[in-house]
Amino acid sequence: MTDLPPIWDQPVRYIDKTHAWYDALGYGNPYRYAQHRDAPFTQLARPLAETRVALLTTAALFQPDKGNQRAGAPTNAAAKFYRPYTLRSDGEHDLRVSHVAVDRHEMQDDPNCWYPLPALRRALAAGRIGAITPHIIGVPTNRSQRHTVTTDAPEILALLREDQAEAAILVPNCPICNQTMSLVSRHLEQAGIPTLVMGTAKDIVELCGVARFLFSDLPLGNAAGRPFDVASQDATLSLALTTLETAAAPRTTVANPLRWDDTASWKTRYLSLDGLTQAQIAEFRARNDQVKQVALSLRQETLAAF
Repeated sequence: MTDLPPIWDQPVRYIDKTHAWYDALGYGNPYRYAQHRDAPFTQLARPLAETRVALLTTAALFQPDKGNQRAGAPTNAAAKFYRPYTLRSDGEHDLRVSHVAVDRHEMQDDPNCWYPLPALRRALAAGRIGAITPHIIGVPTNRSQRHTVTTDAPEILALLREDQAEAAILVPNCPICNQTMSLVSRHLEQAGIPTLVMGTAKDIVELCGVARFLFSDLPLGNAAGRPFDVASQDATLSLALTTLETAAAPRTTVANPLRWDDTASWKTRYLSLDGLTQAQIAEFRARNDQVKQVALSLRQETLAAF
């Protein structure tokens, strides 16, 4: 019998982890992540050095009136968004991550980990890409796969066409973000726009099925590199661009050699149930119910105004 590789060489099984966590909290009917056998694929129309590249993110614009939105803060559902947004790519923007189940124990206040626009600008200056589209696009995270596919993805496609995007890089954060960006990637590929997902949830992205995937074995919320480590961020984006440029077939997954630390203890800490008392589990359940209610109210308000 072959021994399993050590924990630091195994990607976190986020589907199993999230199912076990919410089951322990008392929720039945485990969430069914998107699954496809196929994966649409579009080749670049011209060399990457001549290609106009778009950046898509699930991070939210900082809202000063919506409470604590720092990296280590508890999930802040009031800071979420439920419609795609655009921001000028030549501007400076404060984007934060307030998603459920992102790895807050490991996140730090460096937006370059989840919003690699500065690295993309450096790649542009180096001649690695031809241009950056006029806008970056914020992609809302929805548990509803149908809403993502039938409402959000077509709107995002329209925005990319307005910007004359010729390729897109998608950067998710939480487990559902990784699914959302995978679904959007599939939609864009079917419409003729080559894509690359920079993600950290290997099982979720590969189950959904995408054209190109740069897998970084780092905590959720750090798909673009380690915090305050510009070299790791540039290297991660460079590998993403190389994958976008050289992939010859759908379901191309490239593993980033970057590691978080020497122990990988973060993998066992994430959504760990070890040592939790029933009182603590009940507290997590109550907190999660409160977050869900705030998010539901905000989502209903947003969609009613649509």
